[in-house]
Amino acid sequence: MKLPSARGPLSAEVIDALAHPPHDLPTLPDAAGDEDLHLTLFVLYELHYRGWDGVDDHWEWHPGLIALRAGLETRFEADLRDLAGEIPATGDVPHALIAMAGETGGPSLSGYLRGRATREQFCEFAQHRSVYHLREADPHTFAIPRLAGKAKAALIEIQIDEYGGGAANRMHQEMFRDTMTELGLDTTYGAYVDVVPWQTLANNNLMSLFGLHRRWRGALLGHLAGYEMTSTGPNRAYGNALRRLGGSETATRFYDEHVEADAVHEQIAAYDMCGSFCRAEPALAADVLFGARCVLAMEDRWAAYVLERWAAGESSLRWTP
Repeated sequence: MKLPSARGPLSAEVIDALAHPPHDLPTLPDAAGDEDLHLTLFVLYELHYRGWDGVDDHWEWHPGLIALRAGLETRFEADLRDLAGEIPATGDVPHALIAMAGETGGPSLSGYLRGRATREQFCEFAQHRSVYHLREADPHTFAIPRLAGKAKAALIEIQIDEYGGGAANRMHQEMFRDTMTELGLDTTYGAYVDVVPWQTLANNNLMSLFGLHRRWRGALLGHLAGYEMTSTGPNRAYGNALRRLGGSETATRFYDEHVEADAVHEQIAAYDMCGSFCRAEPALAADVLFGARCVLAMEDRWAAYVLERWAAGESSLRWTP
């Protein structure tokens, strides 16, 4: 993946530094705003995934970059606390997750796509989602070595499905690539990082924040549960939207697979994974609920942004590739 274009003074300095061999960093400017902050975080987090073209792998654990990332994460976490609100104490985490997943109030992007979206708008939707779906499951896999017992087994059960049971063509990442191919989109990993707004990058940064810190292992499980427990209905809508727009069985397979798989995963995630984890580590129950609340709130924020731009007759992308 090529390094993206800067969105402010901090991301400009970091991207310029990464284009050279590892070296001591000068005093860096503060992030200029959400675009600058979340692009910088995304660039730093990607060093722990597949990296950037031409960037020395020794940058991954460079002390200066780790210190910078920690400061940006502090700002990000403060935003998350404001967004998530108060997390009530409860000893029944599975039922609290079910109640949380059933809460409505956010805009229905899936309903708009199912009934009204143009093909161009669905393509935009796929470009936003490609930043996550082309590495789907990878952030949550960081939790596996940090768990034990039934919670670990439950997470692995979910992840095995995400990775296609070992068959490359059944991996959800590859199924989404098939969807993008039929839509005429660039299937290169990270191809649309430059054009998506900070709200999209923030959704991806949330997974990396939780995944790369052992202290957030409970929040990472809650994040995954939040996804799995609210996925079936929207994915059915996405598949039907694509069929309405002329999509083939190959194009809709990614969404149809999630309708079936996530109906099972939501029970595993709530009871076997999160329930078992909280019985083993009850002090982290609030973190589990925090992770779920964060993903639901941030998805609502992102959907509101996309629908607002479309209602104004504008693209939801920063610019059209």
